[in-house]
Amino acid sequence: MLQLLHIKNLALIREEEITFSEGLNILTGETGAGKSVIIGSVNLALGARADADMIRSGEETALIELTFVLDAQQETRIEELGFSAEEDHTLLITRRISPGKSVCRVNGETVSLSVLRELADILITIHGQNDHQALLSPAGQKRILDDYCGKKLEKPLERLHELLGRAHEIREILNALNLDDNARIREMDLLRYEIDEIENARLSPDEEETLEKEYRRMTGAEKSVRALGNAYALLAGGDSGENSLSDALGHAQREVAQAGADDEELTALAAQMDELSQLLQDLTRSIQDAEENLVFDEEDLRRTEERLDFLHRLESKYGDSVDRILAAGQEKQKRLVFLEDAARSREEALSEKKKLAEEVAHVCGEITEIRTAAAGELSEKIRASLVDCNFLEVRFSIQVEKDPDAIQSDGWDTVRFDVQTNPGEAMRPLAQIASGGELSRIMLGIKTVLADRNDTPTLVFDEIDAGISGKTAWRVSEKLGTLAAEHQVLCITHLPQIAAMADHHFLIDKETEDERTVTRIRGIDDKESLEELARLLSGDMVTPEVLGNAAQLKEQAGTFKEALKK
Repeated sequence: MLQLLHIKNLALIREEEITFSEGLNILTGETGAGKSVIIGSVNLALGARADADMIRSGEETALIELTFVLDAQQETRIEELGFSAEEDHTLLITRRISPGKSVCRVNGETVSLSVLRELADILITIHGQNDHQALLSPAGQKRILDDYCGKKLEKPLERLHELLGRAHEIREILNALNLDDNARIREMDLLRYEIDEIENARLSPDEEETLEKEYRRMTGAEKSVRALGNAYALLAGGDSGENSLSDALGHAQREVAQAGADDEELTALAAQMDELSQLLQDLTRSIQDAEENLVFDEEDLRRTEERLDFLHRLESKYGDSVDRILAAGQEKQKRLVFLEDAARSREEALSEKKKLAEEVAHVCGEITEIRTAAAGELSEKIRASLVDCNFLEVRFSIQVEKDPDAIQSDGWDTVRFDVQTNPGEAMRPLAQIASGGELSRIMLGIKTVLADRNDTPTLVFDEIDAGISGKTAWRVSEKLGTLAAEHQVLCITHLPQIAAMADHHFLIDKETEDERTVTRIRGIDDKESLEELARLLSGDMVTPEVLGNAAQLKEQAGTFKEALKK
């Protein structure tokens, strides 16, 4: 169930925290006090579209937090989505709304809006005022019937989706085969040329990398050879050997050796110079050897450059790597085979198309049977529920009609709700006869029936009571009280009869604070609840007589709830 709602800087709300409980949680307040903002905030926290205009004027962000206490079934289902409840079985959902973006978290983990919406289906069901219009559309009526069918429809609809997907592929194949002969021949000629070009290239997966390494080695070697040649010329005097550093050092060594025959210091210098001369000769030979090892054939460089250029041209035509060129060749080969045997391919495609059509019709027939059986059950349950909502002699039926020429992803059925609310009148489509008040009661009747099959423990009704009053209002109140015996129910209402049924009553009003309007919400005790009922009964003129009437309503509601427990 929804345990806690925390709102900050949303519309007229500065900061409010509301603790909800089991049973029927009623929210009342003057028109314009901000009741719908409360329900709207729950919708926002669960993934509804957010607008920067929702942020309280003067603030940078708005924050909504929802704390749910989960039952065992809910914990299992959220684990399938990759989440887990806290040790106290709670799940915290937060959404921070800023201009241009919003951040959503579940137990501290950032999630997408689509994930929030999946969680919402597990945690809560919200019935808003817009649901009334959905009830009038054939698509909305089909969704209601399908909700009642539940898991029975899952496998047939999944199978239908697969079949329609394959049927689309077959249509694409047939469209491709509808080329005229000249166009087919031109395409085949081009495919053969491209296949030959790829095959004749004799490509290998690692060829390009190997060539690029070799090319870098050879182009780098050219610079190295020049550098080593210059170094050799300086040390050894080049090919002529004239003016070499080695000769100069040898000559200097001999001069010092002759002059220092009887001088120990000069003899030592001559020895060092001789050692240096040997090292220089060794270095010169090493430079010469390195230069010889780096010599390469200019023709090898040219061939390598040409091969790389050829590979790059192929990549520009067929893919940005050798692997993709080879893959393109395989695809073109498949296409060529396909076109070469176009007649056989077309015959096979047409045969599969026929089989698919038969199987689609079979699955659509299964879906129709499931819906038709469910329609009979649901019609009677809705009729009984409408009697509880003060339609005393109502008739209600759900028509399921198939149209094999209008197959869609959910089958070929159209669904229509027919109703007779007054004796003597003919059954007519719901969209043609229901008034606003009747529509509210019919919606409530339908929702209460679906709630019995819905495993979502929390139900929210946003002004489900529009357009009703008097005895009818009391019957609707009893209906909500019955629902609240098995579910947590949150309901915004203007009617004292419904408010009287509250297990927990919350008052929403507007105040002026620091010269700004703010919306406040607080739980009220029995005395304040009685006063609020009196206000709903008579407006601002709360007299002892009105308070007495309010007390009678509370007593009547209490008697009804006690009877439910028996």
